[in-house]
Amino acid sequence: MVSYVQGLQCRECGTEADIAAVHVCEFCFGPLEVVYDYAAMRGAVTHKSIEAGPHSIWRYADLLPILPGAIEHERVDLGAGWTPLVPAPRLGAALGLRDLWLKNDTVNPSFSFKDRVVSVALSAARQLGFTTAACASTGNLAHSVAAHAAHAGMEAYVFVPSDLEEAKILTTAIYGPKLVAVEGNYDDVNRLCAEVAGEYGWAFVNVNVRPYYAEGSKTLGFEIAEQLGWTLPDHVIAPMASGSMLVKIDKAFTELIDLELVPGSPYKVSGAQAEGCSPIATAFKDGSGAVRPVKPDTIAKSLAIGDPADGYYALDAVGRTGGTMEHVTDAEIADAMGLLARTEGIFAETAGGVTVAVTRKLAAAGALDPDARTVAVISGLGLKTLDAVADRLGPTYTVAPGLDDFQAALNAKDTP
Repeated sequence: MVSYVQGLQCRECGTEADIAAVHVCEFCFGPLEVVYDYAAMRGAVTHKSIEAGPHSIWRYADLLPILPGAIEHERVDLGAGWTPLVPAPRLGAALGLRDLWLKNDTVNPSFSFKDRVVSVALSAARQLGFTTAACASTGNLAHSVAAHAAHAGMEAYVFVPSDLEEAKILTTAIYGPKLVAVEGNYDDVNRLCAEVAGEYGWAFVNVNVRPYYAEGSKTLGFEIAEQLGWTLPDHVIAPMASGSMLVKIDKAFTELIDLELVPGSPYKVSGAQAEGCSPIATAFKDGSGAVRPVKPDTIAKSLAIGDPADGYYALDAVGRTGGTMEHVTDAEIADAMGLLARTEGIFAETAGGVTVAVTRKLAAAGALDPDARTVAVISGLGLKTLDAVADRLGPTYTVAPGLDDFQAALNAKDTP
């Protein structure tokens, strides 16, 4: 396999580092990022070479952190990616958007976009010699790490807040990891994991192997462009927890333009958060640019990161592309989950509800061009967060098993 990875580099001071399980700069403690040999990619990475690949994130292997010496059959791969990008005319009509599309990542192997980042992270971790996978998670990542580790025969330690939705606890535990429920919020869990990572030789996908992990989110941007016939959309709206997904979609578009794989047309990226945990969106809306940590209080638990690692980079990407940010209430999130399901047949978890609710809010405020090609990222499946809509839904009719009873109920319901 060809590797275009040259090493790691600090995003703040530019200090270079060797390929290893490290995530912060030893000089300034800034985050490290993978560096590629883009000159070698030019002419070698083409539409043809990509389209010859599998229908998964690994069709973009040349653009991902494939470490030197990696062997294809040793990838940790459950088949993530190449999820549908579908037009959404009925939802678009409801929102007043005439060219709305949905990137439906609910159909990934563990039913969220986290499979993209975990597959990349654990493939790199295995190449670096790790045999144990670990993570701090708000739920979807736990599910994905547990599933991929089971598939790869790796041991797994998964740390989550103890008040996580029951469905996410059960869908993680079924794969047999060591599941550690921490009495605190995600930021408490993350702090604990930073300490544990320093004591144990485990691959924490979002701690010591985070530089490789984060690159997996680029595949969302690559797929959107390829599925639109190797063109960029006018606008992408993405949910934000750490802010990394949005940042990497922007990076993917930039790489495709630089490698002349798409025309260099302008595009915008915009971010969506829940009002109960909106440190990035608040920093954007109040104009301060200061991402102040908050204590999360929202039904969108998968986005409940009060101290987001990529907040400033998300602000930069949104500001540079001319996008925007917005936050929405829990009631607006639950409403949007229902609207998406009723109009397009996609049942999203609360993070998807945040994306749709913010799209709705921005459209109503005239902040979106009704004719722009707009893509909303739907990042996880609604069956994981049934509690968010449980008090809103139920049978339309409850009847005895007889035609007369049914017709009576039907007539009673239809009578004003």
